[in-house]
Amino acid sequence: MKLIESAIKKAFIDYKLETSQSHQHRLITNNQEQHLFAQNALQDELDTCTDFFISVAFVTQSGLCFLKTHFADLASKGIRGRLITSDYLGFNHPDVFRSLLEIRNIDVRIVEKEGFHVKGYLFEQKGYHSLIIGSSNLTANALKKNIEWNVRLTSLENGEVLRESKKELEKLWNESLPLTENWVERYAKSWQEPNREKIVPNIEDEGAIYSIARPNTMQEKALENLAKLRSDGKGKGLVISATGTGKTYLSAFDVQQVNPSKMLFIVHREQILKSALKTFKKVLGGAGEDFGILSGNSKDISAKYLFATVQTISKPEILELFSKNAFDYILIDEVHKAGAVSYHKVIDYFTPKFLMGMTATPERTDNFNIFELFDYNIAYEIRLQEALQEDLLCPFHYFGVTDYEKDGVVIEETTNFENLVAEERVNFIIEKIQYYGVSRYKIRGLVFCSRKEEAKQLSEIFNNRGFYTAYLSGEDSIIKREQVVEALENGELDYIFTVDIFNEGIDIPSVNQIIMLRSTQSSIIFVQQLGRGLRKHDSKDYVTIIDFIGNYKNNYMIPMALSGDMSYNKDSLRKDTFDTNYITGISSINFEAIAKERIFKAIDDVKLDSMKSIKDAYSKLKNRLNRVPLLVDFIEQKSIDPYLIVSGKVSNIKTYYDFLVKNRDAQGEISELENKYLMFISRELLTGIRKQDILLLSEMVKGREFTRKEIKDLFQNNGLDAQEKTIDSVLNTLDLDFFSGETSKTYSGAELIEVGENIRLSVGMKKALLNNSYFKILLGDLLSASFIKSETFDKSRVFTLYQKYRRGDVIRLLNWDKQQIAQNIGGYIRKDNEFPIFITLEKGEAFSGAMMAYEDELLSTNLLKWYTKAPRNMRSPEVKAILNYDNADLNMHIFIKKSDDEGTDFYYLGEVEPLLDSIKELHKPTNDGKTKSVVEMHLKFIEAIDYKLYKYLISSK
Repeated sequence: MKLIESAIKKAFIDYKLETSQSHQHRLITNNQEQHLFAQNALQDELDTCTDFFISVAFVTQSGLCFLKTHFADLASKGIRGRLITSDYLGFNHPDVFRSLLEIRNIDVRIVEKEGFHVKGYLFEQKGYHSLIIGSSNLTANALKKNIEWNVRLTSLENGEVLRESKKELEKLWNESLPLTENWVERYAKSWQEPNREKIVPNIEDEGAIYSIARPNTMQEKALENLAKLRSDGKGKGLVISATGTGKTYLSAFDVQQVNPSKMLFIVHREQILKSALKTFKKVLGGAGEDFGILSGNSKDISAKYLFATVQTISKPEILELFSKNAFDYILIDEVHKAGAVSYHKVIDYFTPKFLMGMTATPERTDNFNIFELFDYNIAYEIRLQEALQEDLLCPFHYFGVTDYEKDGVVIEETTNFENLVAEERVNFIIEKIQYYGVSRYKIRGLVFCSRKEEAKQLSEIFNNRGFYTAYLSGEDSIIKREQVVEALENGELDYIFTVDIFNEGIDIPSVNQIIMLRSTQSSIIFVQQLGRGLRKHDSKDYVTIIDFIGNYKNNYMIPMALSGDMSYNKDSLRKDTFDTNYITGISSINFEAIAKERIFKAIDDVKLDSMKSIKDAYSKLKNRLNRVPLLVDFIEQKSIDPYLIVSGKVSNIKTYYDFLVKNRDAQGEISELENKYLMFISRELLTGIRKQDILLLSEMVKGREFTRKEIKDLFQNNGLDAQEKTIDSVLNTLDLDFFSGETSKTYSGAELIEVGENIRLSVGMKKALLNNSYFKILLGDLLSASFIKSETFDKSRVFTLYQKYRRGDVIRLLNWDKQQIAQNIGGYIRKDNEFPIFITLEKGEAFSGAMMAYEDELLSTNLLKWYTKAPRNMRSPEVKAILNYDNADLNMHIFIKKSDDEGTDFYYLGEVEPLLDSIKELHKPTNDGKTKSVVEMHLKFIEAIDYKLYKYLISSK
């Protein structure tokens, strides 16, 4: 009752009041900038409900896709729900009703009345009900894209609004018809495509027919950049463009603006030629004889626009048919393959006025530097996320689903072949792909398997189950591949099963379902395979991606590939798994609960800060930049997090200089002391947790000396905390006086500043800056990178919500004068009115950090159950301080990590206040068979925890 009352007061009396997030009344809208959508509200309600009742006039398949994994998770818990929809105005496509029949834990009924326009979502939660009423139907646009208003209300069982809502829903339910296959068939026979503009003008139409009559936004920018390259005298240009964004059309538009006397278009597969030639004809027009093919039996070498396979044109006898300057303009498609000998023969032979390369994946694993081939002239680059944002690709719904499990054994890399094609697994796969479905219900799918034998046998088994499928491998001829692809396009096949082809270089625009029955070997291949369905086509509204996630060690690559986040930062990968709102448009990323846990486990287990990972990222960036990268480059190019390089976890690598020396790329030498300066800054400042340290040191490196008054002015002028104790802490940090124990020994002699009447650089630092220009470059780069990292922290607060901190960071940011040893801090430490608490939620069976089991638990987004250290009782100093909370001005900060697998950093979840009536003394058993006293209490968060982070933290392993 109290929680409901406080929610009402906050919503209707005073917005400044605190209340439980789970009980809160609020307005729900779609906010593209903040990545907050109505779909999130529904997903959150479904994840915690014990029953649900949805009543909406309009439903689309794409709208259902947002919720299908949540329905599946509810089904696994035995939870059912109800849904009422309608045949009003014929808006709902027959395929929508077929899709609803596949969701076995929802009972569906149909209102056959004119004017049914309800949009309501009712959820029974533990101890209360929530009701979302407003303008959003169950469509993708309404839940993520349109301007919509919905209100969330919460109520106890006897609330009048709830009782009236339930009464109306039950009345509608009793007056409606059950959804059955017979009803769907009758509806389908009489259904006609409605005039959607009369229903909701320009809003609900999710199926658009796409036409490229002129350059799209990506192509316009690329064309402008290509023209500028040529005007600057450059003879080469590289376009990096996500699959499906219209690279072939772009090349045709560029040829149109250049108007060469003769052009050569090179591809690596014959089936691409005809498609490319057709595109160029559309754009360029002109006589048919202007366009020719050089491949196999076709030798139209006199054509103005010649389309050739690299296999044919690279033959010496063919090259001799052309002069070296025969072509003004040469284009190479899928240019990442240009490391092959055949390509080099062609590129080395011809001397065109302009050479253009196009690829979706310039980062290769074969050590070939594509960037160097094009003189590092990147004309344009657009990756998956940007392409979706620009509406250049077909929307997709990705489903990370749990792969088959039997007797506790899950599919993994070493699974026996017999288990991959076992009848039970095939049944499981078919059930999942039918559940998650396809756009418009007609399948045109690609299935990527882990082994050739698996693909071949699964194709045969599917055919025996009533599907129409074919199997293709790299051993099949071009002619056979073309025939099979054409059969899929024509609707004669449901699926093509394959292993090592279709990753790239094939265009099947009508593909509407991608099934992944293999582990993710690289983020490049993952995006290539996903990209097979992203080309827009008038036969589909979206593409379904169904990824069967087993116990694969490379599962961590899935969020990396989907988000495009290549920082190798584990916290970023975890966030990209539990919060997938980074995907734009009406696309969605959805994980079943168990599949999500398998990804978290892979992230915990993988060593992303290994020398191999760092070297790979470094080499790619060096190839791209044509120089030794700076730390700033890693951040700006969205590569590996530079802190991983210098964190000290890689053997004998204390600084970026050490790494460069090891790779023989150091461009100068620095002394041991100079390297120690860099080590200190790398480990303590590069995280960016406090901008004041970085700002002051950066100004002093320029040659300035400061008085305390000038430091205060510097901080205030930059909007930073400038209290005297903060200034003291910054100075104690930079002159190393803060550090103690082994850390003090490690940094000894590397004092950056001297503190006296004036604050100045230490003698060693001054000397290093004066005498070693290379040290100065490394230092400047390190400080610049630290500045960029500091921008992710809230400078108005001591701690930034949901950022991660080490225990030592927390002590320093609280402006304490001396570092505390982590082991001595343990679960918490108190000084004056500051009380930071560190909690590891999952301590594991082998946890040896304490004599007893501390059962700390996040009870909700607002509430934490917490135990003091042992032995403690009601008279212990910290407990007495907590009991006197109302008068003590105590700041209790909560830092939490899920398990020790996450390392030594803790998420900052905010401040809490104790619920004084919950404080009690207990006696708990210890490992030696005795008992010790401990105090248990509930702590209430002043600001509710972000729900998605809360769900991640409480999810079991």
